[in-house]
Amino acid sequence: MSHRKALTLEEKIALIKDNQNAHGLSVRELTDNYKISKSSAANIRRRSEELLADYSSNYKKIDELVFEWFTQQRAKQIPISGPILQEKARQVAEQLGYTSETFKASNGWLEKFRNRHAISFRTINGESASVDNSTVEEWAQRLSTILDGFDENDVFNADETGLFYRATPDRSLVLSKEECKGGKKSKERLTVLLCRIWLGRKN
Repeated sequence: MSHRKALTLEEKIALIKDNQNAHGLSVRELTDNYKISKSSAANIRRRSEELLADYSSNYKKIDELVFEWFTQQRAKQIPISGPILQEKARQVAEQLGYTSETFKASNGWLEKFRNRHAISFRTINGESASVDNSTVEEWAQRLSTILDGFDENDVFNADETGLFYRATPDRSLVLSKEECKGGKKSKERLTVLLCRIWLGRKN
């Protein structure tokens, strides 16, 4: 039974790697795995250097387009986090014909991208003041005394906070020479009450 299948560039690269690794597959195994003829498998092996160069060129295109987008966003003072940059890279790759299996924009890719373009991760508006440790220790002792008169099933821990649901991140990837400035932040918020039931509660 003859095999007939046109492989994508990504599949050809995968085939080359399957053939080159420490437990490289034979031509017969490659034809079975990729559903192609022996002559096609042999031709791909013969053109491996050319195909790898093409693949590398495509990766450079992703890099160029993502970096161009990144500099445009930072010029508008838009904060860009690592996950945002990775998602943009996946979108660019998809537009260039890659699939989620052939280009993942992994954390390793992000680290290399940052190193290539001298990008660091900084705080835009400074960090919140740290909690006073002496206050924490004092209340830990007082709380134990206060709770002595209650059944553990009647004890709850609740706190109120503000959720700025339209706020942009307060940290961003930036070029090393760039000043880390942020734009005007949205003040729209929701008030949220968080409540944790005591672990001893039965229901």
